[in-house]
Parts: sequence; C-alpha cells; structure tokens
Amino acid sequence: MRLNKIFASMLLVGASLSGNGWAETFQPFEVTDIQVQGLQRVALGAALLNIPIKVGDTVDETRLQQAIKSLYSSTNFEHIEVARDGSVLVVTVKERPTISVVSFEGNKDIKDEQLQESLDGSGVKVGESLDRTMLSGIEKSLQDFYYGVGKYGAKVEAQVINLPRNRVELKFKFTEGLAAEIHQINVVGNTVFTDAELIGMLELKDYVAWWDLFGERRYQKQKLQADLETIKTFYHNRGYIRFDVTSTQVAMTPDRKGLYITINVNEGEQYKVKDVNLTGDLMGREEVMQAILPIKVGDTYNGGDVTFTEEMYGKYLGRFGYAYPEVKTFPEIDDETKEVTLNVNIKPGKRVYVRSINFTGNQVTKDEVLRRELRQMEGAWLNSAQVEQSKARLNRLGYFETVDTQTVQVPGTDDLVDVAFNVKEQPSGSFNAGVGYGTESGLSLQFGVQQSNFLGTGNQAGINLNTNKYSKNVNISYTDPYFTKDGVSLGGSLFWSEFDANEANLERYKNSSYGVTLNSGFPINEYNRINGGLGYRHNEISEISGYEQALRFYNIYRDINDPEADLAFDNFELNLGWYRSTLNRGTFPTNGSSQRLSGKMTVPGSDLQYFKTDFDTSFYWPITRSHSFVFLTKARLGYGNGYGQFDRNDQILPFWENYYSGGSSSLRGFKSNSVGPRSFYLYRGSEPCSPDPSGDGCLLPGDPNRVTVSDGRSIGGNAIATATIEVIVPTPFLDEAYSNSVRTSFFVDAGNVWDTEFDYDSYKFLPAEQFAKLEDYSDPGRIRASAGMSVQWLSPMGPMVFSLAWPIKEYEDDDTEIFSFNIGKTF
Repeated sequence: MRLNKIFASMLLVGASLSGNGWAETFQPFEVTDIQVQGLQRVALGAALLNIPIKVGDTVDETRLQQAIKSLYSSTNFEHIEVARDGSVLVVTVKERPTISVVSFEGNKDIKDEQLQESLDGSGVKVGESLDRTMLSGIEKSLQDFYYGVGKYGAKVEAQVINLPRNRVELKFKFTEGLAAEIHQINVVGNTVFTDAELIGMLELKDYVAWWDLFGERRYQKQKLQADLETIKTFYHNRGYIRFDVTSTQVAMTPDRKGLYITINVNEGEQYKVKDVNLTGDLMGREEVMQAILPIKVGDTYNGGDVTFTEEMYGKYLGRFGYAYPEVKTFPEIDDETKEVTLNVNIKPGKRVYVRSINFTGNQVTKDEVLRRELRQMEGAWLNSAQVEQSKARLNRLGYFETVDTQTVQVPGTDDLVDVAFNVKEQPSGSFNAGVGYGTESGLSLQFGVQQSNFLGTGNQAGINLNTNKYSKNVNISYTDPYFTKDGVSLGGSLFWSEFDANEANLERYKNSSYGVTLNSGFPINEYNRINGGLGYRHNEISEISGYEQALRFYNIYRDINDPEADLAFDNFELNLGWYRSTLNRGTFPTNGSSQRLSGKMTVPGSDLQYFKTDFDTSFYWPITRSHSFVFLTKARLGYGNGYGQFDRNDQILPFWENYYSGGSSSLRGFKSNSVGPRSFYLYRGSEPCSPDPSGDGCLLPGDPNRVTVSDGRSIGGNAIATATIEVIVPTPFLDEAYSNSVRTSFFVDAGNVWDTEFDYDSYKFLPAEQFAKLEDYSDPGRIRASAGMSVQWLSPMGPMVFSLAWPIKEYEDDDTEIFSFNIGKTF
C-alpha cells in the first residue's frame, strides 16, 4: 500500500511541476515562505511538521518529492499539489474526508456487529479519516467470506456518500445471493472404512432427511477444513498413523447452483505400540508417572491417547507448581514391523508461585465472598488442581453465569504469576412474582423476594409474601453461610401461613400455622456437608372434610366433648441432613452429581409425634466434550410416619404433611398435587359418614349392604418415589452465548405417591362391588409416567419454566395438563 502511495506521489509531483508554471528544467530556489492551502480539520502546525522543508532552504525536485511523500504518509490527505509563487512554496491539499456514518445494507449472513468489528481492525470507523485506497481490499475480503460459505454469486459494494463539512457516509451494500448446496460428497482411496461411515461423521452433508428441520446442505470452507481434521483424527485414533488427506477438490455443477466435494485419502497400515519411553526431567516421580501411563505396549496406536497422555502429565506437573511444562511425544515409526515407539519427553520448567489473585466482573458480589471459596492461596506455588477446584466452588455458588480463570506471568520474572478470575454475574435470587398457568390449573399469582447473595455478601435473605386463591404465607429468613471462617453456617426463619386445601384441588381442610426455626451447617470436606436445626410450629386445623382417610387422624385427636372443635397442635421439630455435591455449576450444571438426605421429627412430648425422611439425587453426564448435550437422571424417595402412641392409639403422619406429586416440579403432564391416593366417602343413601364418638371409625347406622362408596380428590400419601430421565440439548435458534442462562431438555418422568398405613381391608364389610372401588383410591402400584419438553431460563424476576408434557401412562381418574408456565419457580 505504501509503495503505491509513493508511486502516486512521484506521479503527482511530475504532474504538479509540469502543470503549474515550472520550467521544463526545474531550477532550484531558496524558499522565503511556505503556504499551505485547503486545510480544514488538520492544524497548520501539524501540516508544516510533515513538510521536511524550512524557510531559507534551497529546494530541488528531489526535496519536493520527499515533501509530498511525507505529507501523504501522515494519512491526512488524499490529494496534494505543489506550486511556486516567486520564492514562496505553495502547497495545496485536499484533506481526507471524515467518516460520519458507517452503514450496512442487504447483509443477512454477517451481523452488523461482526462487520463493524472487522472494519475497526482496518481503521475504518466513525470519526476516522477515510482512506479510499483500502475500500477495494475490504470489498474483496468480504466477498471472499461469502465464497467461503458457498455463496459464489455474492457481491459487496462500498459506496461513499458525501456530506457537508468534508464528511462522508460509508455504506456497504451486500448482494448475498443463494448458497450453493452440496450435491455429492465422495471419498476416494478408502478401503478399511466405508464411504457411509466416513461421510456420516462429517458436519457437511450432501443429504438431509425430510424430518431434520435444522439440517442443511450448505457448503462452508471452514467446516470442510474441520471435517478433514475429523477424518484424520478418526484414522489416527485407530492406529493408522500414516493416514493422510492427499487432496481435496470442490467443483461446481454446470448451473453453478451446487457443489461436488471429493476427498482423496491414503489410509496406510494399522500400527501397534512397541514401547513407551518417558524421557526428560521426571523429578524423581518416574514410578508414579509410569503407573498412571494410560498407553500400554501392544495396544493399537491411538492419537487421542497420545494427546490425553500429554495433557495428563501437564496437569500432573501443574499440581506441583510447574505451570508451563512442555510435554511432547516423538514417535519412532517402524514401517517393516508396523510398530511405533513413543518417546514422551517431559520438561517441567521452573516452579511458579502465585503473587496475587484478582477478580473482575463482580459488580455486586464482594471480593471477600469470592476469596473464601478459593483453594489456591497467594504466596503458594501454583497448583492447577486447586485453581480448577476454586473455579468449581465459585460456579457452585449459583451467583455467576460464567467463571473464567487465567494465569498471567509477572513481567520481568520467570517464577511469579498472577491468577485472574473473571466472573459474569447473573440473578442470584428472584423477585418471586409467581405467575403460573396450566391448561387445567389455570392462573395463579404469588409475590416474594428471595436473594441468595444479599447485597453481595453471599448471605441468603428472603421476604416471601405469597398469596393466591388457596394460600397466604409470610416467611422471613436469613442465613450466613460463613458464620465462622471455617464455613459453619447459621440462619433462621419466621413464618406464618394459611392454607385452604379445597381451593388447591385437594380434599377440604384449612391449616393455619406459624413458627420459628434455627439452622446451622457444618462442612465435612470439599463435597460433603451436614445441616441441623430446631424449630417450633403451631398448627390449627379446621373444616376437615369427612372422608375416610382424614377421619382416621381426626378420631385419634378429636375432643370427645366437642367433636366439631378445631384441632390445635404445638410441636418442636428437629432437622438433620446430609448434602453432597460435585456439580460443576450452581445453576444449570452440566457435569457431576448431588445427593441430599434429610429428615425431620417432632421432639418426644410434642402434641404430635411423627418423622419424615427424604432422599434426592441427580447425576449429570455430558454426552459431548462441549457439554452442549447432557444426560441427566434424577430420583426422589420419601417416607413419613408417626411414632409412639396417643390415648392408646398409634400416632400417624398428619395428613397435611403428606407427600404430593404432579405439576411443573415433578411428574409434569399431571395436574399439580393430583398424583396419588384419592379420598373416598361412605354413604348410606344420601347421608354422609360422620365421626363415631366411640372412635372406632365411621358412624353409619342401618344395613351395611346399603352403604356406597363415593370418590373425592387427591389427598397425597406418606411415601413417594419419582424418577426422571432427561436429555439436555442446545436451545434451537438461540446463540451459544446464552447457553448458561437458557436450558432446553426432553424428559421422561415417572413415579407415584402411596399411603402405606391406611387399612383398606377393614372395609371388607362393604358390598363386594363397593369394596372393589377402594383399589382405585388406594393407588397401590399405579405408576404414572409422562414425556415432554421443558425450557428454563433466568430472568431479572427469577427462574422461569415452560413445560410441554403428555402422559404416557395414566388412569381414568387422573387429572392431566398439557403445558404449564411458571415464573419464580425453583428448578
């Protein structure tokens, strides 16, 4: 580019000398003054600094050429003329126009932001002067991009639109045209593996099934290069170390609408590993390094295993402060015996220490909250395993969408680094304006605020004021997860609630309660934690419907002197739990597992004596290295019962403590709380059952053959078992940058709720056809299952969930709903 400018300058000098009254044979002269005409934006002083001539100098043709070259090299001018007025040197310039607007028209395959970023690198941006000589090069590079994606008819035109005050609008007009489709892909030279095997692993396709909505046959040069590497890796991983792609041809069809791709390969022979030698500085750890060597003599050569070995030794050395080890494998190939000797050379380098650890991106979260999660310490040698563990702990907090680490060498040293953690914060709580909608359950509204990173302190705080047609509750909670520097947590909550089961699609009763809890947690190790707590709860139960299962509880605790009185209970509760997590992230994990075992029981001497135990587990298995596809399994088991006796009756689990299932949180596709046992009533004629003052059950005078059974609503049970199989997939039509805040999955849910204690056999006195109905209400062994799709995403208001599910195993009395949508739901 510069040579062109110089050449142009020389031509301009010639033109200027011959066109402005100079003698045919230029005569040197002494300059008494220098005048610069045509300046607008450039200051006179700046222009004179670029003219290597001063007043009093004698100028000749060579010095004038140098002056014009110098002015052009300043990049401020697009045209320069030199003239002589007596002994005055007159320089007339035309400044380069200033770019006022950069616009794009007709581009679909390239976003405006990508185009502007590319132009910025070339110095073409608003506020800069326009160098017209660069435009043709920019047009060509953009056209080459379109050729690379198979759009051979694409055209790019740069238009310069003049504006007042020597400004211009630079407009790029794109005519993209249609992309050429791949008509056929051929592989030539393969004998070990078939064309179908090799073409099937390519990203480029010459055939797309009708049902593949997202597949395409579009050609892209970058994808072809990646596909060639895929084939090469495939062969190298199967012992064909001499494999090579000898050539590749991309030819257009005669109508220029399609492409033929031909890949010529030379497979070679399959090789085995003859020996593996560890060389270099093994730091006295040769025995350990040999023991962990994954490649064995006699194995088929595998290029992937070689790469893995190098990375493994690099990570192993990184644990001891050797941050920049060099591990390279030099193969010795014996073509006669078809064997390979692998020489793994190890150079640990110098041990590196951490000078400082810095955080960026945490606008809300305080540094101290991040530092207490670190396992890599300042002043210690750099341990790659501890850095990764620190990153995992930060991810598990659930405060951040992404956590990235980088080690930066301290300038002027070879044994000191700084560790930088860059985090991208995400909503760590929810404005729980709980809007929910289901095809059967309709609209529900809630309100609440829950914050797991209160004011950036890492403490959990919440004020939940939830109200809908069946529930009102207030809960104020606060937890400090680092009450002590060792990670012992301390927290508590105050609560009050009113619940009307009749409005929640359950059998009628009302429960008014209030209480207080105090909880603490103790870390056992990196992945395990124990939690415990003590609480007080007061319950008032009223308006109990007279179904048989509720009467079983009511008859134990009712007031004989006032059978219609409300029931009131004061209970002190003990809580104990164990939690283990190896998940890689707190929100939307893609790898690892978690298990939670929890139990609560009322203290002996409380009005009610019962216990509940729950076990939840989940496993995430990434299917692809990028974790874009993940296989997830989840399961939940729960059981509760009473213990001890009250007034010569065995205590049982209160019916308001029953387990429920169905809805967006479990067994999607079924109406909320609808899965499990249903209530049943006994009638003699039109008279419902009423409590028997003797406490023996239901008072139904008269002929038992006239007693009939009528069904009711869901009542839950004292045992639950649910399981989920889920495949997490990339969200269609969504940029990969949102993968940490939006999740799409396909699932199968299965499970049920049972009542293991209710004695249905005691109703054998009923007529046979009426007793047979009871199996429909007891739900023994009736597993439900559903399948569907779920989309979850984070918003400033908290988590949002949309589910579309169909029951695949249901019963006539089941309540189902096709889709549900919730805001403020916990995943």
